[in-house]
Amino acid sequence: MNITRIRLTIILAGILVAGLALLAWTQPWFELVLQGGQPLTVPGQSAVPALSALGLASLALLGALSIAGRAIRVILGVLESAIGVFTVIVAAGALGNPAAASASTITEATAVSGPMSIAALIATVGTTAWPWVAIIAGILTVVVGVGVLVTGSRWPGPTRRYESAPAEDAGTPAGAWDTLTEGSDPTR
Repeated sequence: MNITRIRLTIILAGILVAGLALLAWTQPWFELVLQGGQPLTVPGQSAVPALSALGLASLALLGALSIAGRAIRVILGVLESAIGVFTVIVAAGALGNPAAASASTITEATAVSGPMSIAALIATVGTTAWPWVAIIAGILTVVVGVGVLVTGSRWPGPTRRYESAPAEDAGTPAGAWDTLTEGSDPTR
């Protein structure tokens, strides 16, 4: 596989994984039954609000990666791996403590707040597959970041398409007026 195809594969995989994290964020994470039998669904937006920011940051990073130079690619590869680690941390944190992750939804539904009061309200907790999907997306984001670190130095460099030519130095302010007098157009 040539390096251009590897680059394309890594960037597309990163986009798909970031999309997967954003999809997991929009789905229900916990199915609770409160004392008294009231069912309550906790969406990812409430359980892990940071997941959307991490997914969007990964997408922005991948956009920057497609036009970055060699040295910046190393930094972006490290950052992509860090985004993956933080994705795993926030998703695992919600999975490890569903009562705390569900607190805002429970407070909104019942007007009860405080960690001990909320924990006392929960009769049962059911977990959907979406927290695990977010954890897998985080792990794959780390893999994408490592892929950038391993292969990024061999990627073709950015084009010069958007770089402007350096301006000619007119020297002194009087020299700038002299070039205008000679008929030179400074806007070209």
